[in-house]
Amino acid sequence: MNGAQSLVKSLVASGIDTCFANPGTSEMHFVGALDSAPELRAVLCLFEGVATGAADGYARMSGKPAATLLHLGAGLANGASNLHNARRAASPVVNVVGDHATYHQQYDAPLASDVAGIARPFSHWVHSSSSSKTVGGDAARAVQAARSAPGQIATMILPADTAWGEADIVAPALPVSPPAPVCDEAVALAQDMLTNGGKSAILMRGHAVLSAQGLEIAGRIRRKTGARVFCDTFAPRLERGAGVVAPERLPYFAEMLTDFLSELDSIVLVGAQPPVGFFAYPGKPSWCLPEDCRIHYLAAPHEDGAGALAALADALGADEPDERPKLTLPDAPSGKFNAFTIGQALARVLPEDAVLSDDGATSSGPVLAALEKAPRHIHMALTGGSIGQGLPVAIGAAVAAPERKVVCITGDGAGLYMPQALWTMAREQLDIVTIVFANREYKILSVEMMRVGVEEPGPKANAMFDIGTPPVDWVSLAKGFNVKATRAETIEEFSAQIEEAMATTGPHLIEAVLA
Repeated sequence: MNGAQSLVKSLVASGIDTCFANPGTSEMHFVGALDSAPELRAVLCLFEGVATGAADGYARMSGKPAATLLHLGAGLANGASNLHNARRAASPVVNVVGDHATYHQQYDAPLASDVAGIARPFSHWVHSSSSSKTVGGDAARAVQAARSAPGQIATMILPADTAWGEADIVAPALPVSPPAPVCDEAVALAQDMLTNGGKSAILMRGHAVLSAQGLEIAGRIRRKTGARVFCDTFAPRLERGAGVVAPERLPYFAEMLTDFLSELDSIVLVGAQPPVGFFAYPGKPSWCLPEDCRIHYLAAPHEDGAGALAALADALGADEPDERPKLTLPDAPSGKFNAFTIGQALARVLPEDAVLSDDGATSSGPVLAALEKAPRHIHMALTGGSIGQGLPVAIGAAVAAPERKVVCITGDGAGLYMPQALWTMAREQLDIVTIVFANREYKILSVEMMRVGVEEPGPKANAMFDIGTPPVDWVSLAKGFNVKATRAETIEEFSAQIEEAMATTGPHLIEAVLA
């Protein structure tokens, strides 16, 4: 057994069953070892950002890490944007990054780089193996680190000679600590804040508290105390739709967020941070809570937020269920062709328990509004703000939950960051319907330009947001990757196309031309 075989078998022993890979020369022994571990599914990605984004989507759906296989520091850097999103989403991910053989590093070969230095800003745990005989144990430690609450990025660097050298053992899985329990004092203080007569709110973040079960408990607390229940603007995973208690989503723009929170006397945080502006703007606030608002951390991100909510509900005697939206399908939309009517058409055909991977920017809000009373579904937002997440996250979700229909909504600007994802969808025959909102511009940046005070941008400035000169032909692009694709220019055309796409399996793309 060589080090690479020890590594892949040790990953499997620790519960890793999927690897999203973009290998190079230094990873060839890992690739060769894949046949010795039939339990490990290897998914080839044509760009490293697709691999890291897919690992994020896989973790959000499965609750456990996948591995990525990346080539040296340059490959890791290519995947960094979606590792940033995964880190912000608290998604567990294990990166295996090949490196030059230890004895070769002294020669400063063309692809040599500071792999650990590149990894650190996007990783909670970084380690470079020093011997083929320790590689298996290093893999077990990487998985243990990734699975530490609330979910971490672990990056294991694999010098080529530690992969081809002789190894002795397959390392067993290491114990993983569950989320830490919340103390009684924290629950008692939250109870006091919610019952002292002031205007209060609960802000929640995390898969367990934003599941249907967690939201049900929060709804009982809301009904008992009158406290408002919030979720992050870009929650990593939120269950929503008919039959699920609906939290209020925090507004995106800082001045709207400040107004939204202006009457609060206190806020209880469950796995969340205090709400702040996404960016700084001239003359606009960064801190969005009232200055005298009391803040209480009922549960930190590494703690058991769902257990804390349940304990708080018990302490309050909150046992009456809150209102849930009833299934209400809209009439067939007609006339205007925009993000809201597209959302209405989607709501009419969305199956129960579908997954929505959202990288739609300015188009997302109207779609989500149209889906409020649609069949129950899971929404996964652009948590870290680095666009290009939607298509890769959809891949990971479809691999983790092949029984569910996955819908990806993306802007044409965001989708062009990682269109290579379409090829992986075709290769793996993943059941993903992609809707591209083709408005032919970086529309969010046009909005942001005005918000920072540039009120009359000139032709050069405006050209920086124009992606319609020349226009991208998404249908041809998708077909080039062997994904079935159609184009809609009216709501009637879109309604017929989305109905067909949802009735069939396999990858399908619809370009919705809104320009």
